[in-house]
Amino acid sequence: MKKRIYICHTFYHVYIACLKELKLNIMPSPEATILLSTMSNDFGDIKERLGSSGLFEAVFEYDERPESFFPELKKYHTDRGNLLFNMINRIIFTKKLGKAQIPFLPIDFRNYENIYVFCDSDPIGYYLNYAKIYYHALEDGLNCLEHYDTARFDNRGNFRLKAWMSAKNLIFIQNGYGKYCLDMEVNDISVLKYPCAKYIEMPREELVKDLDERAKGILLEIFVADIETLKAKLDLSVAKVLILSEPLCDLETRKRIFSDIIDQYGQLDKKTAIIIKPHPRDEIDYMKIFPRHIVLDGMFPMEILNYIPNLSFDRVVSVFTVPDAIKFAKEIIFLGKDFMDKYEDPLIHRQNEQIN
Repeated sequence: MKKRIYICHTFYHVYIACLKELKLNIMPSPEATILLSTMSNDFGDIKERLGSSGLFEAVFEYDERPESFFPELKKYHTDRGNLLFNMINRIIFTKKLGKAQIPFLPIDFRNYENIYVFCDSDPIGYYLNYAKIYYHALEDGLNCLEHYDTARFDNRGNFRLKAWMSAKNLIFIQNGYGKYCLDMEVNDISVLKYPCAKYIEMPREELVKDLDERAKGILLEIFVADIETLKAKLDLSVAKVLILSEPLCDLETRKRIFSDIIDQYGQLDKKTAIIIKPHPRDEIDYMKIFPRHIVLDGMFPMEILNYIPNLSFDRVVSVFTVPDAIKFAKEIIFLGKDFMDKYEDPLIHRQNEQIN
């Protein structure tokens, strides 16, 4: 029986998995496996760097298939005009989506003592509950439930009934409500409006506060393919403003959003350097749109910038990315929902306000 496995869907997930293994300090005898789901994220060549890092005994890719890959499941979303009939449809859908993942699984999860799943709302969560395999859930992003409680939002109306059905494994609800979810790890319970009995608090600061130079070097080697090129881009003697891009809205609206951000927040003095850090899932070619500005590689979580020695930005601007983990900025501007109201229907991004 192997010790543990982390199922990751984003670079941030991989980052947290690495921090947890560094905290255990089991090198040079790694005990964990890391599984990279390629369903919604291109991990590039990080698989090879993870494999040579000494943190994991095995690294696998998982060709996780989204619901849309199985057209036969679409009929179970048809509104039959009756709660009972709709719940019957959902019970059938839950089992079929879980079962449909079996041909694509690269490993047998029953061989692991502890399974850690980031974002169990994805099909892997359905599979684990279908197969009756216990696991630990982890929040998708830093304090993400504070702004978007997906379990409550996706199950508005009769939530108590649906949560009871999920606890009986009749249907599946993510983030701590599934029968086979042992617990749900979050950064800060105090910021969460809606409680869940399975929430456990694990402050991310506890994972980073004792990192030594060796550990920081390992993180940089894993996430940055060419550290010298990155350092050269950031080695500037002028004021620096870092803008974190995000996969917001449609592409044209997104271009307007970040043009407006640059205009409104990008100038500190006459020689300010604008640096854009693309989100890994952002499809915009920022080098083409903003050729006068510096565009970084998007294939790493922004927290990695904390580990570049002597790096400092005068200002960091974020729309929805929670900036609490940033240690490299003199000023942080979090724009949030009020800013986005100008660009799209507020109902699209004010999910928690629609929970009842």
